[in-house]
Amino acid sequence: MIRTALFAAAVLAMAAPAAAAPAKAAPVPAAPGDPKASDWRTPNPEDVLVIDTNKGRVFVELIPEAAPNHVVRIRELTRAGLYDGRKFFRVIDAFMAQTGDPLDTGTGGSDKPDIAQEFLFRRGAETPFALAADQTVSQVGFLKSLPIMSQSAMLMAMTADGKISAWALYCPGVAGMARGEETDSANSQFFLMRQAYPSLEKRYTAFGRVIAGLEAVRAIKVGEPVAQPQDTMDKVRVLADIPAAERPSVRVIDPNSAWFKAEIESVRAAKGADFTACAIRIPSEVK
Repeated sequence: MIRTALFAAAVLAMAAPAAAAPAKAAPVPAAPGDPKASDWRTPNPEDVLVIDTNKGRVFVELIPEAAPNHVVRIRELTRAGLYDGRKFFRVIDAFMAQTGDPLDTGTGGSDKPDIAQEFLFRRGAETPFALAADQTVSQVGFLKSLPIMSQSAMLMAMTADGKISAWALYCPGVAGMARGEETDSANSQFFLMRQAYPSLEKRYTAFGRVIAGLEAVRAIKVGEPVAQPQDTMDKVRVLADIPAAERPSVRVIDPNSAWFKAEIESVRAAKGADFTACAIRIPSEVK
């Protein structure tokens, strides 16, 4: 009986399927190395704001595809000199730095009429867009340097204008227009994001993003209001207006480049469920 039991146990052991070997974790894609020449793009000099602050120089890429009327206003006020000498009067550490008020108090504006909100914009097939995440009913990606979310591109065929609704994501460096209680009350004041703040999305118009100099934005003295002395925008210019002899050369990573696609996959693998567009690098170079 003992031998029979042992023999039966041996037969059962031989018949039982072998335990599956533990699955090996997929290797995390390495972060891409230095971008190649073909990975860069040169932004339109009409769409780059050069802000010289007492903390350093800041470059903001304007995105007219997302907020055309606000970009026009920013250019107009810049060329009129309204932003020169303006103070950062409201600065919150893990939030943003606000400026652009001729009174430097948060209660003023330019002599131009207020602007209607551009919280949403229409994204069409012609809109430059680099996909970072397809969430079936929505898509996350980049419009130049600006992180955005939109409805699924599949809906373009079902809309009257062949376009879908899209909006900016308030990641670090995004430039947004301040406003009062009324939706259509933006005028001259704007803010630069020091950190991500998603609750602003679809509530405040984003018109661009810092592509160089975010460390200067984060160095601005905090306060609500900021105690004297306040940090300032000493001079603000459109890049195209700077004389050629002194105009800096600016380039930024192309979101449709091979480098950027590799960066997205590396960040997605590293972050897993915590993946967001705000974690993706947007390298730039200023000479």
